[in-house]
Amino acid sequence: MKIQIINGPNINLLGKREPSIYGAVSFDAYLETLRGAYPDLELAYYQSNVEGEMINKLHEVGFDCDGIVLNAGAYTHTSIALQDAIRAITAPVIEVHISNVHRREEFRHKSMISCACLGVICGFGLDSYRLAVEALLEANRTKE
Repeated sequence: MKIQIINGPNINLLGKREPSIYGAVSFDAYLETLRGAYPDLELAYYQSNVEGEMINKLHEVGFDCDGIVLNAGAYTHTSIALQDAIRAITAPVIEVHISNVHRREEFRHKSMISCACLGVICGFGLDSYRLAVEALLEANRTKE
């Protein structure tokens, strides 16, 4: 099973950016832990600060992988183009947020992409990604 993780803007700064909100661990370090927990899965990773590049990646992998874990960062709250890209592909997408966006600024409470996703996981730190992988595994089991 192949799962693609796509991270959006500023996720490349994890471990440095606002550690009180996002923690002190880089995503690369966490990804090794995640891959170690799921040795039988192919966990591919992509990060971009550019909305169009994220859309291109969704188009590239969205018909071939078994699921996508997407942390669109601030684009979550603004991008109808990402919503359209998610709707255009066949792979199920789980929207992920490291922080609980509903405990933060009001503008973070509205997601433009949730309506196109299989589900949303937020507020569990980096463990939100593991929970999303579990959700995709379960969705794949029930599909068979």
